[in-house]
Amino acid sequence: MSYFEKLNMNHIDILREIGNIGAGNAATALSQLLNKKIEMNVPDVRIVSFDEMMELVGGAEHVVASVFLRIEGDISGNMFFMLSLEQAERFIQQMTGNKELSELGSSALQELGNILAGSYLSALADFTKLKLHPSVPALSVDMIGAILEYGLIELSRVGDFAIVIDTALCEEDQEQDSVNGHFFLLPDPDSFTPLFQSLGVEMR
Repeated sequence: MSYFEKLNMNHIDILREIGNIGAGNAATALSQLLNKKIEMNVPDVRIVSFDEMMELVGGAEHVVASVFLRIEGDISGNMFFMLSLEQAERFIQQMTGNKELSELGSSALQELGNILAGSYLSALADFTKLKLHPSVPALSVDMIGAILEYGLIELSRVGDFAIVIDTALCEEDQEQDSVNGHFFLLPDPDSFTPLFQSLGVEMR
């Protein structure tokens, strides 16, 4: 039986709570950065297959904006924050007043990924007591299949699943203009044991 098959609703609730704490921290940081009230929530947290993961963002050949970073420490792995190009342009316009994916727009997206990843990883580290260190985030605009290729190769040695945290952020009282993206956490093969043990899932 795999780790993912051993996860129950309590474990998913824990992952969702970690996501909510991270979202709250990220909203505070973004509010300070933009000097406006930002609200952020996590509509859903779930375990998905690779096929489902790619379908969430439009399929393997769909072009997206992705912020990638590497996690090192007590566990290691890859983390991706992905937005459709439309959602990326919406966020860039909120931050810079211009929705073009220019050098300034790219910097804005990298900063968004940096804030979100740092907030989520801090929440995960606080909850699990694991030491986690993110790399400098890197932005790419490419087909989802190409972006995930490295993570797929690494994770496919163990299973065909990843943790996805849905993310929605907007200015206060403007939910109709929310920017929606997906966080994907792909632990390395030797990180499954410490990660899931920290969540109370033992492997027999």
